[in-house]
Amino acid sequence: MGFEQIVILGILTLAFIALAVDLWSPDAVLLTALGLVTASGVISLEEAFLGFGNTTLFALGSLYVVGAALRKSGALDRASEFILGSETRSVQRILLRLCPSVSAYSAFLNNTPIVAMGIPAIRSWAKEKHIPASKLLMPLSYAAILGGMCTLIGTSTNLITHGLLQDHGFEGFSFFELAWVGVPCAISGLIYLVFISPKLTPARRDIRIQEELKRKLLVELEITDGADVIGKEVSEAGLTAFPGFYLSRINRKDQEIAPVPEDEKLRSGDHLFYAAEGGIAAKKPNITGYPGLRLAFQPPRTIRRNEKDRELHQVVVKEGSRLVGTSVGEAKLLERFGAAVTGVRRKGERIDQPLGEFVLHPGDMLLLDTGRGFRGAYEDTEDFFLTSEAGGEAPGDISEIKEERPGGKDLYISIAVLIGIVGSVVMGFMHIALAGVLGAAVLMAFNVIEAGEARKSIDWTVLIVIGSALGLGKAMEVSGTAVIIGQGLLDLTSAYGPRTVLAGIVIVTVILTELITNNGAVALMFPIALSIAETQGLDARPLFIGITLAASMSLLTPIGYQTNLMVYGPGNYKFTDFFKVGFPLQLVLWAVVIILVPIIWPL
Repeated sequence: MGFEQIVILGILTLAFIALAVDLWSPDAVLLTALGLVTASGVISLEEAFLGFGNTTLFALGSLYVVGAALRKSGALDRASEFILGSETRSVQRILLRLCPSVSAYSAFLNNTPIVAMGIPAIRSWAKEKHIPASKLLMPLSYAAILGGMCTLIGTSTNLITHGLLQDHGFEGFSFFELAWVGVPCAISGLIYLVFISPKLTPARRDIRIQEELKRKLLVELEITDGADVIGKEVSEAGLTAFPGFYLSRINRKDQEIAPVPEDEKLRSGDHLFYAAEGGIAAKKPNITGYPGLRLAFQPPRTIRRNEKDRELHQVVVKEGSRLVGTSVGEAKLLERFGAAVTGVRRKGERIDQPLGEFVLHPGDMLLLDTGRGFRGAYEDTEDFFLTSEAGGEAPGDISEIKEERPGGKDLYISIAVLIGIVGSVVMGFMHIALAGVLGAAVLMAFNVIEAGEARKSIDWTVLIVIGSALGLGKAMEVSGTAVIIGQGLLDLTSAYGPRTVLAGIVIVTVILTELITNNGAVALMFPIALSIAETQGLDARPLFIGITLAASMSLLTPIGYQTNLMVYGPGNYKFTDFFKVGFPLQLVLWAVVIILVPIIWPL
């Protein structure tokens, strides 16, 4: 093993460790790894960043814009209403309507907006029908993943392999080529989701209900006129905490201040809410020595929704968000978004500690008290996924405030553009990247979506992951590292025949998907699959099909794929729930791929 191979393997090992321990976001880790590989002289600067000019990035970016236009025009809202209906209360029956429909949509649209629109619709429907939303949200994510395996534009991994095939002189995928195995995978997976997953998914109370119960445990203190603490900072007054209690938030004339800065100055009439450490208010704080501070025995105030100026929302912190690694206090959500943090959940558990110093991770769910129009203003932010409806959610039984639903010509234009893109690619009239860019231009020309909105709708972190992973894949290829890794896989599997070689590649790709995202996995496995095919004299195409489909099978953890991350908090799931439900499905999909791929594309 030469110097270059040692460098590549060492840098990749460090990158995998950094991703496994969640040191940085995947885009930051992979871009840093690419920079180190380039600095070591393994590849030139031009070779390293050639991946950022790949047509796949243009195709994927334009499809993000199309998805945003469909969401903005109300197409996805109408689709969710049609799917859910109103007549059934059976989990199995609603899954029979929900999962195939979501998979069908996901075959032609980016699945992130599909899941984003589905989460609030499902939670509202589940609340109305008294069905745990946790029974539906994980199947929603998995159904979207299954649909992405069926067409060229179903998911970014398909487009990446398509571009790599063309770059290496192979014929790219036709629009429905992957459907030969993707559709059997989807059918098998949908049968599992409808008939088996209801027995495995947990039945957990919606976080909104749990949060309201927790709110009732808060101890409320009021600052009356003439109190000694008026005009003092919270820390100066000694009110940041009492033994066994911490200051959760301040209610000031129906404005929530949370988390409470230590330098916040107290005013007459402020209501201070204290949470007991551990979440159980078994006693009351001792306020002896605080003249003018009295215990308020009434229940904690709720937002007076008839004023129509406040909303309650839930958001999930994105991978690569600026919020990751900062404390709730440092994030300054009140200043940046006009949102007070009234609660945080991680891995299905409510955080019962002072929130100001709590450091945020990807997948954390924040419960926010916001001003009106919060969803419209921040729906496309790069910092979090918004999982509540327009108008927010009210505590208790107070009805929700609805915003006017879009529609009209924008709806028909956005649908026509999608059909035009798909049709032009299927008929072979133009490349997917060109069709996507022209489609996005039509949407902007007709003012369906503005240029600024189009730019914001693109998930740039995904594009950085793809470009970086393509660069690392190129380094593995030119340095011979891919040959070394491929030979190691062959030593373990080749004695049992080509199908076992395919199985080994599929399993390694699935593991990488959970570590470095689906896009990084397929980019790194492509040169390895190519090396194995050349070494063994095998047809490379079935191996490329195998890694492409396997890279989409992110079913074992909530952090391996963004739709899993999106439903993690709203579904009130634990980390292990995804393995419990996803692993049997993973085995089913592995079996379908390993059996069918060599039949359709002989090795």
